[in-house]
Amino acid sequence: MTNYLPYVPYIASPLIVVRKMLEIARAGQEDVVYDLGCGDGRILITAVKEFNVRKAVGIEINEEKVKKAIENIKKSGVEGRATVIRGDFFEVDISEATVVTLFLLTIVNDMLKPKLERELKPGTRIVSHEFEIKGWTPEKVYIVEDESGMVRHKIYLYNRKPRP
Repeated sequence: MTNYLPYVPYIASPLIVVRKMLEIARAGQEDVVYDLGCGDGRILITAVKEFNVRKAVGIEINEEKVKKAIENIKKSGVEGRATVIRGDFFEVDISEATVVTLFLLTIVNDMLKPKLERELKPGTRIVSHEFEIKGWTPEKVYIVEDESGMVRHKIYLYNRKPRP
């Protein structure tokens, strides 16, 4: 396993941010969404229920979070189209993704960048909550306020470019 765990505290993205991430990624019925570090599965569930994606896959290393995500997926009735893989997202093949969602620190995004460049097809949209991917130019940066209007969240949209 890659030693990124000390760098990845678990903080769930607010649902308003989850919806905006999927909206700006233009997630839709032809898409396969991968959430790296899926926590409680909220992005997977929202992607299937509200954006009608073909498939949503979460990768989560923490066994308790995997159990919670699977439980939430079952409660939401999307288990046929949303799944969770217990594992290290550095080691799981993500090449079928057309949309990738991240809420990881910049240092982990930096560690992940070679994998994203190697495995993702051109045109894959990558959406990162709060933390940039250094060396990549975002297509756009969005600011989303939470329901209280007091907390602002930054969302980066990237598009996987063809290799030169």
